[in-house]
Amino acid sequence: MRPVYINRLSKYLPNEPVSNDEMEQVLGMIDNKPSRARTIVLRNNGIKTRYYAYRNGKKTHTNAEMATIAIKELFDEKLPIDKLEVLAAGTTSPEQILPSHAAMIHGQLGTKNIEIMSAAGACCSSMQAMKYAYMAVAAEMADVAVACGSERFSSWTQGQRYQPEADSWKTMETNPIIAFEKDFLRWMLSDGAGAALLQPEPNKEGLSLKIEWLEITSYANELETCMYAGSIKNEDASITSWTDMDAKEWANHSVFSYKQDTRLLGDNIVPRGGMFIHDLMKKHGLTGDQIDYYLPHMSSEFFKQQIFNYHEQIGMDLPFEKWFYNLPKVGNVGSASPYLMLEELMHNGQLKKGEHILVMVPESARFTYAYMYLTVV
Repeated sequence: MRPVYINRLSKYLPNEPVSNDEMEQVLGMIDNKPSRARTIVLRNNGIKTRYYAYRNGKKTHTNAEMATIAIKELFDEKLPIDKLEVLAAGTTSPEQILPSHAAMIHGQLGTKNIEIMSAAGACCSSMQAMKYAYMAVAAEMADVAVACGSERFSSWTQGQRYQPEADSWKTMETNPIIAFEKDFLRWMLSDGAGAALLQPEPNKEGLSLKIEWLEITSYANELETCMYAGSIKNEDASITSWTDMDAKEWANHSVFSYKQDTRLLGDNIVPRGGMFIHDLMKKHGLTGDQIDYYLPHMSSEFFKQQIFNYHEQIGMDLPFEKWFYNLPKVGNVGSASPYLMLEELMHNGQLKKGEHILVMVPESARFTYAYMYLTVV
């Protein structure tokens, strides 16, 4: 296994940033009524601005287009894009079931024939893509690999998507609000893309990030579904797929909306991540003083103190001065978020050779976690 380096990082955030007060103007209201959940969710998540590939009732970019723009930024005259051999892409919000997301990106890139891999899931899908690209380079199967994460959540969270469900209430002569499990994620998720270039040699000029290790684990064997789309969750915690429902039910129950079991999220997202990093501390001999920058992908600042407290319990001393994240200004961009944090840190002039970075990515869908440890070289 040869060493692998992240030599370039890029991003694409569509259009102008959207403030908290502007969100409902872009996404639209449900049944012409302001959301009751919006203020509560935004007060807790700490997000001030975010980006949407959506304006005036129309999309401005597809998911694949945003990923393509970010990927093209990785290449130039010194390293032309026709050198690309492997493309691994992760997303929570593909625009079709088939073809795969990576195939759509490759089609947009218009490069030569390359190997592609699509990782499906939520936030960890981009880290699974990163690991695929990492292993391809480490195993000498490729010399130039790209991993990316991209999302276009705005197409899933528009108010009009929920209108058939709202109309069905009127038929039943009731006037409830959209369930919190659905409305919650409308104010949490945003759009964008990030990409990373992986090679077996570090940059001759400037900095590179050597991947020391990248570990991923799932707790789906122990925990029920927490975040889901294209299905409904039953009282016994089982999932009924859209394929087992008729078309009328799809609309009347907003089946294709993103939904979150917030109780399950609050009970498990931090402790399970803590359990995994505790195992990795023992496996890799990792201590807090071996980490100069801690990049936690948090869906909400609500979890910040909880994460800090759990670190203390397991002996991982990570004071807030070591934390680096950009959630307040770019929002929760799902699978793109770890790339967006790394891209900003790599380009803001803070890093010095010899420093170490720990990236943490949790995924609440059914509780998957990824940790990546990097050395600045």
